[in-house]
Amino acid sequence: MASVYDFQAERLDGRPQDLADYRGQVLLIVNVASECGFTPQYDGLQALYQAYGDQGFQVLGFPCNQFGSQEPGSPEQIAQFCSSRFQVEFPMFAKIEVNGGNAHPLYRLLKQQAPGALGTQAIKWNFTKFLVGRDGQVIDRFAPSARPEDLRPAIEKALAVSPDH
Repeated sequence: MASVYDFQAERLDGRPQDLADYRGQVLLIVNVASECGFTPQYDGLQALYQAYGDQGFQVLGFPCNQFGSQEPGSPEQIAQFCSSRFQVEFPMFAKIEVNGGNAHPLYRLLKQQAPGALGTQAIKWNFTKFLVGRDGQVIDRFAPSARPEDLRPAIEKALAVSPDH
């Protein structure tokens, strides 16, 4: 069975990143945007990263410009925005597409493993969140309106699972 560890993604600074490097960790994968009504969620995502990072938790941010052109910036502009406005320390990746024929293969897997409401796979908007277990499989999908702090129980439950499972 395919897992998120089977993929590679480009970091915001242009370096390739094997997602297998996150093997055994709990991941929260989020498509993000700088000019979205949900952009203040960066604060909550950073708080989760700080609260659980030492327990094997990572937030992975994937900028996406497919929804209302709300992520128009260059990689440098995105990095500057995230660090200066929200003090983001978690890994940020290069801008990707999450829907359509050019959707990143990682997002094809995420949507397949955790369809949205009514079984649809399409990502509806920025800040859709996928919680991935230590085994690299999607545990749950959360709507853009789900506040990061409301994910704490699900994250804690995922962290409680031994990496050996």
